[in-house]
Amino acid sequence: MTDFLKLNLKQLSDGLAAGQFSSTEITKAFLQQIRGRDISVHAFLDVFEGTALDDAHASDERRAAGKSLGALDGIPLAIKDNILIQDQRATAGSKILANYRAAYDATVISSLKKQGSVFLGKTNMDEFAMGSSTERSAYGPTKNPYDLARVPGGSSGGSAAAVAAEMAPAALGSDTGGSIRQPASFCGIVGFKPSYGAVSRSGLMAMASSLDQIGPMTKTVEDAAMLFDAIRGTDVLDQTTQEIPFSFEAKQSMAGIRIGVPKQAWGEGMTPGVRAQSEAALAVAERMGAKLVDIDLPYAAEALAVYYVLMPCEVSANLSRFDGMRYGVRDAGLPLIETYMQSREHGLGEEVRRRIMLGTYALSKGYYDAYYRQARRVQTLIRRAYRDAFKNVDLIATPTAPSIAFRLGEKLSDPLAMYLEDVYTVGVNVAGLPAISIPCGLDDGLPVGFQLIGAMGGDGAVLSNAHVLEQALA
Repeated sequence: MTDFLKLNLKQLSDGLAAGQFSSTEITKAFLQQIRGRDISVHAFLDVFEGTALDDAHASDERRAAGKSLGALDGIPLAIKDNILIQDQRATAGSKILANYRAAYDATVISSLKKQGSVFLGKTNMDEFAMGSSTERSAYGPTKNPYDLARVPGGSSGGSAAAVAAEMAPAALGSDTGGSIRQPASFCGIVGFKPSYGAVSRSGLMAMASSLDQIGPMTKTVEDAAMLFDAIRGTDVLDQTTQEIPFSFEAKQSMAGIRIGVPKQAWGEGMTPGVRAQSEAALAVAERMGAKLVDIDLPYAAEALAVYYVLMPCEVSANLSRFDGMRYGVRDAGLPLIETYMQSREHGLGEEVRRRIMLGTYALSKGYYDAYYRQARRVQTLIRRAYRDAFKNVDLIATPTAPSIAFRLGEKLSDPLAMYLEDVYTVGVNVAGLPAISIPCGLDDGLPVGFQLIGAMGGDGAVLSNAHVLEQALA
């Protein structure tokens, strides 16, 4: 009997195409796994058991009639709860949206529906994607499948945990400062953040619009390429989208590939175990034919500061709509201003309120030039530094996170320590670049992630070379 839970996306797709099993069989297996495993992990906020089985049955009927919609037809997926699926609840992990149901599909969901994908449910996340541990959800924390006393990372921790715990073969997450890659690292899976504009953000609840990007979270790099190819493309509903040429090559070596090793990312700050596993991954890349090049990446240290100015500024603007009047829970009071204040105080969590206040302050009169405008200037310098670096190298390598998964509650009372979890990932978002996290070993029994960063539009190169390294590390 086939153990569907052990199969990756490509294997499931090939098996369906060959008629070895049905979408209904696959979907039932994952739903059963969710029922048994999610009691302890809490990766899902909603499970669509009825509609998932209906969609799986419809897929089987299409295949029987010779009308398959493609490689993803009948494949079950998990979706982060800030991505809209029409008529389904969409909370973004927030109390203020506890009863909100989406009026339309996100563009990525429309694309997947056209290809026959089956949606298992919506996954837990830090409220409005603000966090690095999935402890900031209004509906309780998700736990790391490797160790239930530890966090899965965030903010896409539910999606990462769902894949790692074999409750879904793949999932969608969103990445604003590392929210796909860091939980992928903590949970021992693959997480890919595409170039900014490669995937439509229409129907993604905006956190920081100039930084947000939807991407795949999978068991293998090949699966990530497959899912990315299914959701990428231009969209009239998102004017920041652009057509980026893409091809994935299952290469056997990294011959001729120059990998930049920035001194700013390989100094102090990472734990000894992360350093050892990451350096071992670099050595494997060198054995596979890559040339390691020491590089200087100016303003790398400033990227975290730039991110934590720009992101709260955009948060303060994007979340102004959640006021108890237009969306979500309303806590009525008199005069009207009390309704606004009480709805936001009771409906929004501590971290969300903190970032709204920081952003409002940075955008206020007298501080706009000192904070927001200055951060934009430094952002330009960071983009220029990456552009200059890629004149001499093809990829840049860093650890994904400075540590392995930390314990639940360990950093909740120290926002700065939590923010520092993003130190290796935020620069990618500030510059709009593609990047991937792949597993590179274990430290004290917990996964370590290794990050490869590409030039703008170099999504195919990142995925193709990450595939080589993944195979060599396996």
